[in-house]
Amino acid sequence: MHNNNIKPQIFKPLNLDKAIHTTLLQFIISISFFAHLTSEAQVKDMRLPIIIDADTANEVDDLYAIVRAITEPNFNILGITSAQFHTSPLATENTVQESQDINEKILQLMGNQIIPLPLGSNTPITHSTEPASSPASNFIVEMAHKLPVGQKLNVVILGSSTNVASAILEDPSIIEKLKVHYLGFWHTVETNTYNKKEFNTGNDPKAVEILLNTEGLDLSIMTATTSQHLVFTKDEVDAHLKNKGGISDYLINRWENYTRWWTKDDPEKKSWIMWDVAIIEALAHPELSKIETFLTPPENTQRLIKIHTEIDVNLMKKDFWQSLNKK
Repeated sequence: MHNNNIKPQIFKPLNLDKAIHTTLLQFIISISFFAHLTSEAQVKDMRLPIIIDADTANEVDDLYAIVRAITEPNFNILGITSAQFHTSPLATENTVQESQDINEKILQLMGNQIIPLPLGSNTPITHSTEPASSPASNFIVEMAHKLPVGQKLNVVILGSSTNVASAILEDPSIIEKLKVHYLGFWHTVETNTYNKKEFNTGNDPKAVEILLNTEGLDLSIMTATTSQHLVFTKDEVDAHLKNKGGISDYLINRWENYTRWWTKDDPEKKSWIMWDVAIIEALAHPELSKIETFLTPPENTQRLIKIHTEIDVNLMKKDFWQSLNKK
């Protein structure tokens, strides 16, 4: 049935032009917005994906290193995991929880409580084929698999290597997805001689052997021999941090109240070796460190690893204070 009262609609060319113009404008805006988001995503992807694994409660330099890492714009810190340090004469029955508590306090004081803080193992690896599994080791595996193809997860070990070695034992498929940066050993460059009687190594010797023996693992070492040259004085720390509140006072208090048990020299704690800061600075600014390739120790699987043999102490210190002053 037809209704003869219905009038045919006439589309005016002006309205059509306007409709086309509006649609085209909306399309351009959408493309521009998408391009902006894509550009932002590319910038974020260019940052270095990092997990910091730290025995934070063991020392003073760990805290300074973590704060420095958080202030680095080129780092994408995916997580900070806590590590055990059971061989310390100051060790409690739950050293990993002590580290965990300080990690939480640091993020709170810096107003950054977004970074995940998975708890690590409280005990070292007891058998070379059995992981000391923990939320931290599980997290390392998860993050390694989440990264895009071709991108590696940088894991910076500031203490015992329990959590990283456990992650490798839990899922060996992550080996090709990792770049491990380890602070440990004493090392003589001229003879390529390793001394494993060093605190971090001693807190989990089996875990260290796993790192050295795992073929295909990208391993770089900031040795105690090299990092020992980065020394902060109490005077310069006071000049930059004293009475500024928040994280600054927390770092000062840690320096003043921590019991330095390993030496009777400098009882007034006028200076402190910033071992852990050295590896963070070298990662943030590779030009401040010289890296050479060496064979692993003769008792380990013979393969090539990288070792930091020299650091620019003055520029590392300058960069550290500039970075903290920007926070």
